[in-house]
Amino acid sequence: MKTLIVYAHPEPKSLNSSLKDLAVSTLETAGHEVRVSDLYAMNWKAVVDAADYGPDASSPLKVALDSGRAFDAGTLTPDVLAEQDKLLWADTIIFQFPLWWYTMPAILKGWVDRVFTYHFAYGVGEHSDTRYGERFGEGTLAGRKALLSVTAGGPESHYAARGINGPIDDLLFPIHHGILYYPGIKVLPPFVLYGTDRMTGEDYPDVAKAWEQRLLTLESTAPIAFRRQNFGDYEIPSLHLKEGLEPAGRTGFGLHVRD
Repeated sequence: MKTLIVYAHPEPKSLNSSLKDLAVSTLETAGHEVRVSDLYAMNWKAVVDAADYGPDASSPLKVALDSGRAFDAGTLTPDVLAEQDKLLWADTIIFQFPLWWYTMPAILKGWVDRVFTYHFAYGVGEHSDTRYGERFGEGTLAGRKALLSVTAGGPESHYAARGINGPIDDLLFPIHHGILYYPGIKVLPPFVLYGTDRMTGEDYPDVAKAWEQRLLTLESTAPIAFRRQNFGDYEIPSLHLKEGLEPAGRTGFGLHVRD
């Protein structure tokens, strides 16, 4: 297994850093290859601008079209090209980050914004009466799988079905479905640690044991059963789920997961 860890936390002594280091040592000891993109240590540029596309930037800037033109021409900036190469190298991607304001840190979102360019992560495939591009189960990154390893400050009850923060699966849906599954990556159920603001050193051995177990079972873990876009579940071009496919009473994000 070839694993890319995309890590986003500014503190080298943080819990997130420890989890990242443990993932590296656990996977390498098990015989896997590992690469790490430590975004803060890399001083990763988190904002998209015309400089990303060099001579292929237009005026006014058109981010999608310009990023695709630069990708096709090979003129994306070296830092972006390097991350795209890592994604193509990997068969598994682990994202290690704290949940800040109900989502990923800005530096990690900036990594997505810059690396997932048009013609690389989206804007590929056939558009016809039966297909709407290669998305949601197909695409450039198909054949890979991803895992979110997330730390949350609040207790687990706050992220339950009736919790004030909303269900954790709903909070992570835009990342799971909208960022990872969109270009074809299979998404594994997340590894979430709750109450980390109150965690002590005495709690870490149990956390480490649970994390090691998840890491060593990545290859046998079934992905979230998201519906594939072009395989009969959706009307095209409306992309509405066909009537009668939803389980009784299910609405919202859950419609897009098969039982």
